[in-house]
Amino acid sequence: MSFDNDLIAAKLRRWEQYLLDFKLPEWNEIPDIGLYMEQLIQILGYYLDYLPPELKEEQFVTPATINNYVRTKVIPAPIKKRYYREHIAYLILVLMLKQNMNIAQVQSIIPVGISSEEVEEKYRAYVQMLERAKTVFLMSMRAIAGPILKHDDVNDLQVDNTDDLILLVAMSGGFNRLLTDKLLLLNDVKLSDMSPEDLEIKHRR
Repeated sequence: MSFDNDLIAAKLRRWEQYLLDFKLPEWNEIPDIGLYMEQLIQILGYYLDYLPPELKEEQFVTPATINNYVRTKVIPAPIKKRYYREHIAYLILVLMLKQNMNIAQVQSIIPVGISSEEVEEKYRAYVQMLERAKTVFLMSMRAIAGPILKHDDVNDLQVDNTDDLILLVAMSGGFNRLLTDKLLLLNDVKLSDMSPEDLEIKHRR
């Protein structure tokens, strides 16, 4: 493929600024007045408006998706068809985490049935972690795309064309997903329940 590096650089800079500006609502900013489905869809679209327009589906989340999450106990059931702060917090976390995790993995992080206090704690922690994740991502992007962005810093990780940047980012994303899977797997297993042989195999992997 052939790309215009100047055009790509401009896109990367706009994406960087957008990510810097993008913030999830604080816990107390999430409405707790009881929203009906149509209002819920609208507010989720507003909160999660982080995809570039050309990558967005016509509707980021649908009533069918939410109803399925309720049916399969991914999120708590609405109260008389109304969704409150706790429901919205669940949906924000589920919809963002499922971009890189399967639903079973998401449920291990934010399970249904925990107390309202625990939901608030997990949500607040996620909002803080998102800011750190954005910083890590942007630092990495500046490091590897330095020549495209015309930065002066030089390092061994850099690529100087968009084809290589796409490949490097895709491969790095694969390793990140693999590491996520392995860490969650380790978290599900008590080491005391494993034999020395199992521990050796797990260590090698």
